[in-house]
Amino acid sequence: MLSLSNKRILLGITGGIAAYKCAELTRLFTKAGADVRVVMTKASTEFVTPLTMQALSGNRVQLDLLDAEAEAGMGHIELARWADLILVAPTTADAMARLANGHANDLLTTLVLAAPATVALAPAMNQGMWADQSTQANLATLQQRGFHIFGPAAGEQACGDIGLGRMLEPLEIAKACAALFETGKLAGKHVVITGGPTREALDPVRFLTNHSSGKMAYALAQEAYSAGAKVTLISGPVNLPKPDGVIRIDVTTASEMLAASLQAVDDADIFIGVAAVADYRPATVETTKIKKKSDQLEILLIRNPDIISEVSKLPKRPLVVGFAAETENILENGTAKLEKKNLDLLFANNAVETFNNDNITVTAISKQGSQEFPTSNKNVAARRMLSLISDRLN
Repeated sequence: MLSLSNKRILLGITGGIAAYKCAELTRLFTKAGADVRVVMTKASTEFVTPLTMQALSGNRVQLDLLDAEAEAGMGHIELARWADLILVAPTTADAMARLANGHANDLLTTLVLAAPATVALAPAMNQGMWADQSTQANLATLQQRGFHIFGPAAGEQACGDIGLGRMLEPLEIAKACAALFETGKLAGKHVVITGGPTREALDPVRFLTNHSSGKMAYALAQEAYSAGAKVTLISGPVNLPKPDGVIRIDVTTASEMLAASLQAVDDADIFIGVAAVADYRPATVETTKIKKKSDQLEILLIRNPDIISEVSKLPKRPLVVGFAAETENILENGTAKLEKKNLDLLFANNAVETFNNDNITVTAISKQGSQEFPTSNKNVAARRMLSLISDRLN
């Protein structure tokens, strides 16, 4: 069964007769669970209407680079960061030439240049145009740059010619897109992830907490499951649905998260500490609501256990991966945390930019050095992180 659950696909339609197939392609994507946004070139609207694509995708179709309404909402750079995959279908000979030469003279080519996402092309053109040396040179350039090429197929063409140049059928393209995500790199592995904030009670109605949304941990959990892992997600209080196929254990306090983590890692291959765990908790929790009696209130705080340090100390420990949400000196503080807590790998980021944000910029830090990932949505970042984690595990 085709599955693209929670994947974000940006479908770019260029001006070829095969554009009509994008209606069925969009239907297949949405049926498989993908969130689809469509960008159309001006020429493509001669073959299929934006209204059709909007109805099938459930999202407003983007047409122009300089669109005041779009820029006021999801601007073109935000749209580039949003995508897990950019698929250009059909990809005409002209589109291939412009992409190969780094043009950015319309919305679609600009998005491809700006996006950190995977890019796939589904060529469609006359067989003579496909065989031309210029097109083949552009194809080689695009492949060298890491673009995935789906097709073309051979057969009778709209012009009456027979040969290579037909766009693949929608189901073939949808299956090829799904295969880009279904890596199976973590097949058979047990991944334990902590996520979200913790809450430390002051009295029956008040607590200490932080701004963590849990989005990064939940993205990692979903992507780890998609990569074939058994996933246990130990979650503080968040407003997020449980990722498909993931075992979620709900906790509130740091002590509860520690207990759940130590139990879950007993047979784990990887432990990823993403949760924003409270460093301190009140020494005493009042049994009744604290009354406002004076201008000052002193609360004694005591230190909470450090969950990731406790896991890294275990005699039979999994691969231990930490996160450092910093407000300054991100690389220096992240490196210090990696060494102090004896971690195998750490991802450092700017806490102010990350909390409650769908995008993230992270730096991967290990004893061998550091590597910065470009700003992207958290699902794209999660796949990059898991690829690095998988390589280190193996």
